[in-house]
Formats: sequence, structure tokens, C-alpha cells
Amino acid sequence: MTTDTEEPTLTVDELAARAGVTVRTVRFYSSKGLLPPPVIGPRRVGHYSQEHLARLALIEELQRQGMTLAAIERHLQRLPADLSAQDLALHRAVVASWAPDAAEDVTREELERRAGRPLGEEDLERLVAMNIIERAEGTSGTSDPLGSPDSLTSPDSLASSGSFRVDPALLALGVQLLDVPLAHESILAARGVLLEHSRAAARELSALLREAVGEHESVAAVKSLSAHMQPLVVQALLTTFQRSLKAELREWLKES
Repeated sequence: MTTDTEEPTLTVDELAARAGVTVRTVRFYSSKGLLPPPVIGPRRVGHYSQEHLARLALIEELQRQGMTLAAIERHLQRLPADLSAQDLALHRAVVASWAPDAAEDVTREELERRAGRPLGEEDLERLVAMNIIERAEGTSGTSDPLGSPDSLTSPDSLASSGSFRVDPALLALGVQLLDVPLAHESILAARGVLLEHSRAAARELSALLREAVGEHESVAAVKSLSAHMQPLVVQALLTTFQRSLKAELREWLKES
């Protein structure tokens, strides 16, 4: 795995596999100028970095939002040129937050293709525990990735099934978490902390919104205000959280 400070090490085949797309798709995006050129190494082999991978994920997310290639090109041109893989991942997270809640039923083969890697039984169990995937058979409606895990089927029954329900917007996040060097219990505990505080913030902000709108405003007025406020609130939350986390990490490193 590369980091922002390591040399690019991914071949075009590896980049495509990690992103869950075809090599042809990578070359097409490159031909349109959406992906920067690779670093050419020995034997004229192009190598790609984590920034390429993060940018490719962002392009795919923008396409899922319904943007045309021309619109995606304009969007990418407005981004700072020196964004790191982490910066691009944060930007993609903001973009993905506007996608409507939607789950898709896929085969295990398709799930692994989208994940960009083989998924063993332990991987599947962890994705189930994080509510990233669930078994498709015998369920109705859309999955709730932030909901109660009680609604999910057991990992054993899921592993024996060839069909899964997955939220495409969260799959990439779940797959990345599989490689985080933290105990699974710590990841689930972090998820619980985020859920608790994000829902508390949502409740308080909703109360402020209701107070600001008043009881006599029309439904249309409420929806209009919500549509204007939602992107501002999400960006404010993301920025505040990012800065707060950096401050906490600085204090932690100072103490150690």
C-alpha cells in the first residue's frame, strides 16, 4: 500500500482492480484529462499513486451523482492542484453525502469487483458488523448502514449466500476500514461515538431549524430552507470535525 509520501507503485491493472473499474475505464478517464498521467518507470511501465486512486474514486462518485464528463472536468479543475489522497477522500465524502439513500443487490463476484479486491469470510463478517453490507434475500426496503445491526442476518448465513445488499456510497469506506490497523472492536466503538454525536447534532440543528421557520410556514418553505442549509451544515460539520481532530492529535503527540 502506498502513502502520500511513497513513490507511486500501482500498475494500471492494479489501479483498476483497487478502484473496482476496468483498465479501459482508467485509460478513458486519462484520455479525457480527468486523471493525471502516471509516473513512467523502468521498461516504460506507468505507475500510479494513492492520489490517482482517490481521484478515480471521486470521479466515479461524481458520475453516480449524475454529472456529465464535461461537468466532472470543470469540477476537478476548480480543485487545488496539490490535494493529497486524504483531501480527495474527504471531498468525495462530502459529494457522497448528497446521494439519496439507496442499496443495490449484487452477487459476491460483483461485490468483490466493486471492492477492488477478494473478500474472505472474515472481511464479509466485518462489513456486516459495520452495516456496510447485508444479505439480500428475505429483506425489504433499503439498508440502513447507520442503523441497528440487529436487523442483519448472521455472518454465517451471509457467507453462504451469493447475493448481498450494499450501499455503493459506503462500500469504499468499509473496504478501506478493513485495512486500518485497529482492532475491530475499536472501529465499532468509533462508529458508535460518531453515531451518538452526529445524531445529537442533527436533533439540535433540526430543533433550531423548526424554531427559525415557525409553525405557520408552509411545507414548501421548510423544504426550501432545508435544501439551502443542508450543504452548508455538512461542510461546516466536516470542517469543524477535521480541525478538532487535528488539534486533538497535536495535543496527543505533544504529550507523548
